[in-house]
Amino acid sequence: MNALQTLSFLAAITASSMAFGQGDFAKTPLPTEHPLIGTWRIELPDLKCFEEYELHADGTKSSRSSRSSEERNESEFRISTAPSSRGFYKWTDKIVKGNGKPDCSGSKTELGHIAVNYVRVHPSGDRFLLCEAEDMKSCFAEFNRKKVP
Repeated sequence: MNALQTLSFLAAITASSMAFGQGDFAKTPLPTEHPLIGTWRIELPDLKCFEEYELHADGTKSSRSSRSSEERNESEFRISTAPSSRGFYKWTDKIVKGNGKPDCSGSKTELGHIAVNYVRVHPSGDRFLLCEAEDMKSCFAEFNRKKVP
């Protein structure tokens, strides 16, 4: 999937997930050995842009994107502690703070926005696929673990 297709899919997921209520959302701390704790990055070379997510064990995420302007936001999340029988982690993410600048696709994410996605972690633990359902055909982005120097 090329960068434009990936961004189109990301925008579609953003639009569809905004329908979820903002009510009783509570972040869920994770064990420090959870495979998604750490910093993850997707490069979009066709757009000369990247997005980076830093997931913390306390149930918070910092993210940023870089292009002509940089989006920065913070969110609270719930991620299942173990994969489902289909091998996916359910990830619900709510934006709680942001700078109002656009992401790689040029979209701005509103405060309170809630997204629900599914993650399939590679056996190496060094990358994951972001999907709209527990189905490999619905995956639209691949993130790589950022190595700590």
